[in-house]
Amino acid sequence: MNIELTAVGKTDSEEVESLIAAYAKRINFYCKFAMTVVPDLRNNRSMTSKQQKSAEGAAILRTISESDYVILLDERGEELRSVQFADMMRKRMNSGIKRLVFVIGGPYGFSDEVYARADYKLSLSKMTFPHQFVRAVFAEQLYRAFTILNNEPYHHE
Repeated sequence: MNIELTAVGKTDSEEVESLIAAYAKRINFYCKFAMTVVPDLRNNRSMTSKQQKSAEGAAILRTISESDYVILLDERGEELRSVQFADMMRKRMNSGIKRLVFVIGGPYGFSDEVYARADYKLSLSKMTFPHQFVRAVFAEQLYRAFTILNNEPYHHE
């Protein structure tokens, strides 16, 4: 199975980018992992939040194929403990899905069209985090899930 993390906007922090790259390298030991960055919108200051979500949503949907299983990282999604997330990953891997796509939206969230395309919504926390930081937190949790599934000494209960 291939795993893709799709996010709106580039990371402007070298430290966060370095952390994401370190976890991506670790994740690639278990499966093919890649990150797709949907470019920030240009001239978005004149757009309403709804217009911005719609434009970002259209760009996100262009990166997703019909056969992908899509999970939105969304504050209104289901919260899982790390072990539960690992179990969810195991179920997705055993289901025969070829590509699992996790999506981080823009500053205003997702458009209705992206919500309609999603197969599942996952929340990392009820708190709000900077979108750039969410990438690193998610990459760490994905790595943690693989170590749990492989009974490796990284996660402690």
